[in-house]
Amino acid sequence: MKRRTLLGASPLLLAPTLLHAQSYPVKPIRYIVPVAAGGGSDMVGRTVTERWGKALGQTFVVDNQGGGGGVIASQNTAKAAPDGYTLMQGYVATHGTSPATRKLPYDPIKDFTPIGMIGGTPNVLVVNAAIPAKDVKEFVAYLRANLGKVSYGSAGAGSLTHLTMELFKQQIDSFMVHIPYRGVAPAFTDLIGGQTQAMFPGLAAALPHIRSGRVRALAVTGAQRHPQLKDTPTLDELGYKGFDAMQWYGVVGPAQMPAAIVKQLNDTLNAVLKAPDMREKLSIEAIEPMPMSADAFGKFMREDIARWTRLAKDRNIQLDS
Repeated sequence: MKRRTLLGASPLLLAPTLLHAQSYPVKPIRYIVPVAAGGGSDMVGRTVTERWGKALGQTFVVDNQGGGGGVIASQNTAKAAPDGYTLMQGYVATHGTSPATRKLPYDPIKDFTPIGMIGGTPNVLVVNAAIPAKDVKEFVAYLRANLGKVSYGSAGAGSLTHLTMELFKQQIDSFMVHIPYRGVAPAFTDLIGGQTQAMFPGLAAALPHIRSGRVRALAVTGAQRHPQLKDTPTLDELGYKGFDAMQWYGVVGPAQMPAAIVKQLNDTLNAVLKAPDMREKLSIEAIEPMPMSADAFGKFMREDIARWTRLAKDRNIQLDS
């Protein structure tokens, strides 16, 4: 009798993770977005989780936690129970550029479980419309003829807009003065006004100004041309290597989440991203869906951090946390 009871109970004792995954999710999932409500990153999170929740049969509750460049949200996510009920929309700042340039109170790799990539948008090299350069070659020639007279804006020191331009400066072996701003909007104001002459913003932020003719697009990052800027070459096409950098968004959870739950989340996220209408929805922010496995996403993050860490070291960019 005792033997039969033990044998009958053994699956419960030996496979709690499997049973947990089979019943997951049984309550709403908190989805932390590390920026204030209303911006592009928030839109991405709400668009994806609305459809993702239907795939999982459970509601996502978006929790906007801005502040500290994503530090607050990252800390709260890392400290949460690894049960699949707290996830975060990690992105290039929280798991790419900030770890490369700042001392952070969290480890971007050890403190998190990679769930999956959402997608990315390239950065685009733009210049003020008055600059007499119609392509990258002419712009490089202009820089060398005006050393010390050309400045570029960024969304802030250590931001992707800053580091991408520093990578460009390194490759062309030329100089521009860096003017950091508190966000990309004021940086664009001064670029359009002629106070600065160039910038490397994300494509979504740049498109309205490119289409209005107030700035000129010279090249984009990424492995291939972007559908919304088909006539603009990639830097790789032009012979500049290492510019597969982009503004990306993905999903992470606390460290040591059960593998079965991670797989369930990854499978359903990828199914959502592969829907044709999801590409159309994300195109508002010029984002191309990039479904991949959780392991591949973890590798992607490690490589992105390594890329920007090398550049920050080479360019002596180290900022206070």
